[in-house]
Amino acid sequence: SSGINAEWPLRPGSNLFKIHYLMAGLVCAKFLASVLHSIDFYFIGTHGRPEEAWVILWYIIHLVRGLLLFISLALIGMGFAFVKHVLSSNEKMVLMTVVPLQIIANVAYVIIDSSEEAEVNYSTWKKILIFVDLLCCGAIIFPVMWSIRHLQQATERSDNKTSLILSQLKLFRQFYVLVVVYIYITRIALQFLEVILPFQYTWCKILLEEITTIVFFTVTGFKFRPYIQNPYYKLVDADENDLEMSHIPDETERDTLRNRAARLESSDEEV
Repeated sequence: SSGINAEWPLRPGSNLFKIHYLMAGLVCAKFLASVLHSIDFYFIGTHGRPEEAWVILWYIIHLVRGLLLFISLALIGMGFAFVKHVLSSNEKMVLMTVVPLQIIANVAYVIIDSSEEAEVNYSTWKKILIFVDLLCCGAIIFPVMWSIRHLQQATERSDNKTSLILSQLKLFRQFYVLVVVYIYITRIALQFLEVILPFQYTWCKILLEEITTIVFFTVTGFKFRPYIQNPYYKLVDADENDLEMSHIPDETERDTLRNRAARLESSDEEV
């Protein structure tokens, strides 16, 4: 999906927003995290222990990746930069909730990763990690549901842009299904596999997680790519045209019109 996002800025007439850079940054962070994790496993396999410098760097990139993931999903679900440029109070509250929860989740992950299963704190922090992570997943679903409800209401009220709103509504519903499936596989199905799989087949869990992430990133990047035919941008252009047609003069323009009318009246009286 980073390739998808990187290709469209070169096309004339494409719609590139700041959130596309955020999405590209997320893919880069995911790539770096995977590389650093591989280096960590290399040192464990060759020297029997991890190198602290690489482990610390991996934890930092892992934290950045988690923050970028949930912030990007929340902003896409809110339609930010695509159809609106101002967030509501509820949407700001979602972002203010997701960020600290993700920090807590990553702290729990670091403690779990650096401790043994037999330790007392391991079970406690693992429960905290699962609970906080599920809270974050639930928090990013709400903005998508709000956007779908808003578009359904707009479809009932609108007459001249119904087809555009329906296209956008379809896109949001597809994104909702994508998010739900991604959360179900990475947060529920993987936990189930971890319990039932023998130790020699635990790699299947990591493989499933990586495949699911690649598919999710690719499909999301393709559907919300900066392309001129995307239903998002059609609606934005239509809204801007409506605003231009329905321009209301401000106080300064009204004063200018009054002065012109007064000058016209005075010139008529002199004649």
